[in-house]
Amino acid sequence: MILAQFFGSVLGMLAVIFGAFGAHALKGKFSEEQLQSFETGVKYQMYHAIVLLAIGFTAPQTWLFTVVTWLFFLGVLLFSFSIYLLCYTGYKGNKWKFLGPVTPLGGLLLVVAWGMIAYGAFSLLLI
Repeated sequence: MILAQFFGSVLGMLAVIFGAFGAHALKGKFSEEQLQSFETGVKYQMYHAIVLLAIGFTAPQTWLFTVVTWLFFLGVLLFSFSIYLLCYTGYKGNKWKFLGPVTPLGGLLLVVAWGMIAYGAFSLLLI
């Protein structure tokens, strides 16, 4: 699944860049709470980048894994990137509060993707 490999590699690369940026450039600028939130976004992004790579290299090309790939990608965008923007806009003094509900929506997409993987694995057990 080339799409999963592509999304996984791009998200992984950006997680390394954002993680380094957060650890070096934002230290001393962001509050401790903002740094922790930013780091949470980076962690979730990297975890799901690795999962996308695993899917890309091992999963069969089925509709289920295509949907899972998109759910993981969109979930990371909504979850992690809303956290990044909330931290940045909060630091600038004009926090974009409308992004607050976006973060759990991204988390929900990630949960649904994991549930679909569990469903796929369980259905194989029944065969």
